[in-house]
Parts: sequence; C-alpha cells; structure tokens
Amino acid sequence: MLGIERPDLKPLLYLVPHEHPWKRQLYVKGRKLPAAAVWSAIKTNNLSLEQAMDNWDLPAAAVNEIIEYCESNQDLLRMEAQEELRRLREKGIEVDTVTPCR
Repeated sequence: MLGIERPDLKPLLYLVPHEHPWKRQLYVKGRKLPAAAVWSAIKTNNLSLEQAMDNWDLPAAAVNEIIEYCESNQDLLRMEAQEELRRLREKGIEVDTVTPCR
C-alpha cells in the first residue's frame, strides 16, 4: 500500500446509509431514524440501556452499536448538527437546545 492503512472496521448490523442531500451519518436499519437522534436522547436524558431499548423498540446490540458509532464519529455528527442549525437560522428559525452533538 501507499502508506495508507484501512481501519479495522467491524461490520454494522443495525446501521445503514440513508439517502439525504447532505447528511452522511448512518440511520437505524428499516427506519428513518438517525443514529445521532438516539444517541443524543440517551445522553441528554441519561437513559439506561434498557430505557433506550424500550424507547425505540431496539435490541441491546442495536443500542450498543448506535452508541459506539456515534462516539466514534462525533466530528461528523457535530458538523451535521452545526449545518442543520445554520440552515434553520437561515430560514429565520432559532434553536436554543444544546445536545451532545453540538
């Protein structure tokens, strides 16, 4: 190789790409649910694994995959959250809520 190593990526079972004009984060498979929405709610509301499983009707493995993915991709999620805020403000919508992604 040219000195560029591919990271050792675990295959994801519950998260998939979702067609969106500018967002690149992964979504929960079979749902229009961004991984960051679940992760933000878990962090903001101090949800336990069981509460998160119950809230979104997801298995423990899915919730753990979401947490691991989001914690490993915080720069992407932060960038997308900032872009979303910018677009909202451009439309005259003010948002005061701060989440772990922002």
